[in-house]
Amino acid sequence: MKIATAAYPLDWLDSWAQYEDKLANWVSEAAGQGAELLVFPEYGAMELSTLDGAGVAGDLERSIHAVSDRMEDVTKLHMRLAKEYNLYILGASAPVDAGFRRPVNRAELFTPDGTHDHQDKQIMTRFEREQWDIAPGGPLKLFDTALGRIGVLICYDSEFPLLGRALCDADLILVPSCTEALSGYWRVRIGAMSRALENQCVTVMASLVGSNDWSEAVDMNTGMGGVFGPPDVGFPETGVLAEGALNRPGWTYAEIDLEAIAHVRADGRVLNRKHWSEQEPRVQSVTNCCLKAFEPLK
Repeated sequence: MKIATAAYPLDWLDSWAQYEDKLANWVSEAAGQGAELLVFPEYGAMELSTLDGAGVAGDLERSIHAVSDRMEDVTKLHMRLAKEYNLYILGASAPVDAGFRRPVNRAELFTPDGTHDHQDKQIMTRFEREQWDIAPGGPLKLFDTALGRIGVLICYDSEFPLLGRALCDADLILVPSCTEALSGYWRVRIGAMSRALENQCVTVMASLVGSNDWSEAVDMNTGMGGVFGPPDVGFPETGVLAEGALNRPGWTYAEIDLEAIAHVRADGRVLNRKHWSEQEPRVQSVTNCCLKAFEPLK
């Protein structure tokens, strides 16, 4: 299969039609390159807050609810595009009022046959919990699709090995991301590459890019698209199948072979996924040791 992962810039929108045109152009471009799965980044839906004006877009709390209020229309648009172009789309995540204590950070996966489902972020960053008060949502899911088994770890979630291990049966783990600084981008990228190593699968990272003076939440964004696998048989020795250019908007494409994933899991030079359970008895029997330095000779 061919995957397209986005380095996606936010725009100031003056009308819903402008957003429809923007998204249709992005999807059309990737479809024209033969992509079967498109991955948009975390909080890419925040540009929808501009439709309610500068006062709303620049206010943390009001922007959350303004975006959430438009997600039903966003879902309909993505469903139509996925069907029209006969592909899968992981839509940009958004804060969504979904019956929890507070809005959750949710990404939806759309299929060519008109079905869709969502994945909520599990663990909030400091900004999300201390300024936005975004809540953890529903549990992790594994999606069975014609492209293989797909999991989603939204940004910070990719930095936690046990969340990745819960998705160890996934062929693809999608990592939509929104990071302000270069260090944040590399934390998520290192997490995505680590999950590919541990699970002997492919991880797909999408990034928000560019500056937006109209928003307090997504005012500065650093990143690029990337597709990673285990540095083992059937994959590049670096583990990097494809990467974009830092902060340059556009798609990054990669060809993925499910047979290569199956082969490396069965007969790789190392078998991280299979040997994971061997850690457990060893970490449970950690022994405390005390090493004292020698007294200096006199």
